[in-house]
Amino acid sequence: MAQLIVRNLEEDLVRELKVRAARSNRSAEAEHREILRAVLRARSVGKTFKQQLSEMPGGGREEDFARPRDRGRRTRL
Repeated sequence: MAQLIVRNLEEDLVRELKVRAARSNRSAEAEHREILRAVLRARSVGKTFKQQLSEMPGGGREEDFARPRDRGRRTRL
C-alpha cells in the first residue's frame, strides 16, 4: 500500500479531523483515509449529468407541446 504525507495543514483543520474521527470511533489517520475514499470514489462511480439526461425517457412528441396561435381579441379603437 502507498503512503501519503500531508504537510502544512492549519491547526484548526487538524483539530476538526480529530473531532470527526473521535465521533466515528476512528483514528485521525483512518478518518483521513475514509474522507479520501468517499470524495474520490464518489466522483468516479457516479454518472455524469449528460449521462443522466440521456437516460431519461422521452417527454412526448413536438405536437404535444404545440401552442394554439393566439389571435388576440377584437377591440374598438
